[in-house]
Amino acid sequence: MSEISQTRPLDGKVAVITGAGRGIGRAIAVAYAQAGAAVVCSARKEGELGVTLALIEKAGGRASIFTADVVEHAQMLALFDHAVATYGGIDIVLANAGTAGEGRKLQKSDPAQWRETIEVNLVGAYNTVHAAIPHLRARGAGKIIVTGSGSRHRAMPGLSAYASSKSALWMMAQVLAVELEEFNISVNELIPGPVKTAMTRFGEQSFPPQEWIKEPEDVVPLAMFLATQPDRGPTAQSYSLMRRA
Repeated sequence: MSEISQTRPLDGKVAVITGAGRGIGRAIAVAYAQAGAAVVCSARKEGELGVTLALIEKAGGRASIFTADVVEHAQMLALFDHAVATYGGIDIVLANAGTAGEGRKLQKSDPAQWRETIEVNLVGAYNTVHAAIPHLRARGAGKIIVTGSGSRHRAMPGLSAYASSKSALWMMAQVLAVELEEFNISVNELIPGPVKTAMTRFGEQSFPPQEWIKEPEDVVPLAMFLATQPDRGPTAQSYSLMRRA
């Protein structure tokens, strides 16, 4: 194996990342670009995407930004059309956009906000992968990575919408993996565990004392592992950085 392939294992690849404006998505976008991929960074806020783009360019990487809301299917179609028009195809999709919701116990939750959490985390991921699949099939192979959560197997008060959305997302990923296996497209789940981001609102919730509380960059090695597996590599698998109770 050459030195170039060791240091830039994603050379020639094109990655599309939703929720790339901050936190985990931004850290992975920068890392994928440093590994040689051309990265299309998407989120709802153009200002945050601009910061991500600046970090990638400062590191010598290639990237473009595309403002879009995962809840809007037409915007996801436009996102992947942009990626193909700009870089010629798509190899890696990280469905990372999400929201933790309002954090209220179910009885006191707001129905509209509860539904919104489901729409962003589940329907948004559906819209993302649904729009991506034709382009991945045209490429002859590809990788879909969904950002899951340990909340789907650890019940915590105030997270009913979030946990429900992530549980459904995991089942969707498993079904999709079976459906796409014949096309050399893998579908796997990445569970970051507790990470210090704006979404997790650190200081407002507690975790077991043995839990690994991470920075966004701590998730990068696992994200890189999933992006660099063989075309006929693992699929329908969940990879977790969270300690199970």
